[in-house]
Amino acid sequence: MRIREAVAADVPAIVALLADDGLGRGREAPGDPAYARAFAAMQAMPGNVYLVAERDGALIGCLQVTLIPGLSRRGLTRAQIEGVRVAAAARGQRVGEALMQAAIGRAREAGCGLVQLTTDLRRADAHRFYERLGFEATHQGMKLSL
Repeated sequence: MRIREAVAADVPAIVALLADDGLGRGREAPGDPAYARAFAAMQAMPGNVYLVAERDGALIGCLQVTLIPGLSRRGLTRAQIEGVRVAAAARGQRVGEALMQAAIGRAREAGCGLVQLTTDLRRADAHRFYERLGFEATHQGMKLSL
């Protein structure tokens, strides 16, 4: 398995991973050109990268990590992790752990003092996974759809 930065040609496979569960099926629309535009915008923004796990030429996992400079906590830069997905056939093989460790390593190298993520309340298995990696549920997240 290899962890690398995603390229534009990976976008369809990433979207397929994002759509490959009960929650994602209702949110994602594979084939929509909006994904290519979003990926281009991400690439143009420093500190914003999609990482993918690849095995035998197939993408088996992905996540987005974004560096966020801030004023709170004495000017702390934090890393935000989003969209963590592992292909159903690759779960239990430490793919997610390798992706998370790569993202955390990038955050450390960039001088971040905090790594944060959001996870849907309905994803109990994901919560156990993040806790096993040392994450703590310290805040309640809220969203406003626009």
